[in-house]
Amino acid sequence: MSEFKQTFNSSLGKKLIMALTGLFLCTFLIVHLGGNLLLFRNDNGYSFNVYANFLTHFPPIEVIAYLLYLCIIVHSIYALVLTIKNRRSRPVGYAVVNKSPATWQSKNMGLLGAILLFFIVVHMRDFWFRYKFTNEVTYKEYRTDLATNQTTVADYVPVSADFEPTVSTENNVEIVRVKDLHANVVTSFSCLWYVIIYVLAMGAIAFHLKHGFQSAFRTLGWVHRKYTPVVEFIGTWLFAVIIPCLFALMPIVYYITSLKN
Repeated sequence: MSEFKQTFNSSLGKKLIMALTGLFLCTFLIVHLGGNLLLFRNDNGYSFNVYANFLTHFPPIEVIAYLLYLCIIVHSIYALVLTIKNRRSRPVGYAVVNKSPATWQSKNMGLLGAILLFFIVVHMRDFWFRYKFTNEVTYKEYRTDLATNQTTVADYVPVSADFEPTVSTENNVEIVRVKDLHANVVTSFSCLWYVIIYVLAMGAIAFHLKHGFQSAFRTLGWVHRKYTPVVEFIGTWLFAVIIPCLFALMPIVYYITSLKN
């Protein structure tokens, strides 16, 4: 037990924890993006609101969500600890400048991480916290005629403060009553300053993941001349380009739409 504790208290152990939590967060980003892409469906927020309701009312998903929050905290703390330790180990600059081909993102992972942590706190406050723990989120009622598959939407006011989202069927009409998180998205992304912060955060996450994804595999010792190019390709194109661009596209599209309305 003492050897196990000693291992994970060492610099290598901290880097291993950083790698494992980082890869878990990368997996979450893929899933989170898939759910957020529902915002592009022209259905008055139905798909996205049902998705948000599922995430917050399906117990296994809630367990994974709290594991995610723990990983964010652990990843951030260990990143801070390693950054401070590395700086203390060389309080005076090197006499000879290191000309190794280190990338900008590898030299500024601490800064990028700090930007992302700030964004995550703001983002979770505006969406997750308000959705789960306040009465600031309104409700929507979606009525789908099962014969024609036509859906109508209307605002809904719960009869009691402890109302829970429901799904019922009356006269061959499916009635879905859920919290309207989509309305929060529309409101937030109609603010130019919020859109700018969101897009800048996606730029930070692109640089952070470009280095972090590949670094995680090196830390875990999963380096092979045959597979390393694949890891680099995935890290660059999927995590540093495609995912951040798709996330950034959402607030931009919603902001442009708000200008037209």
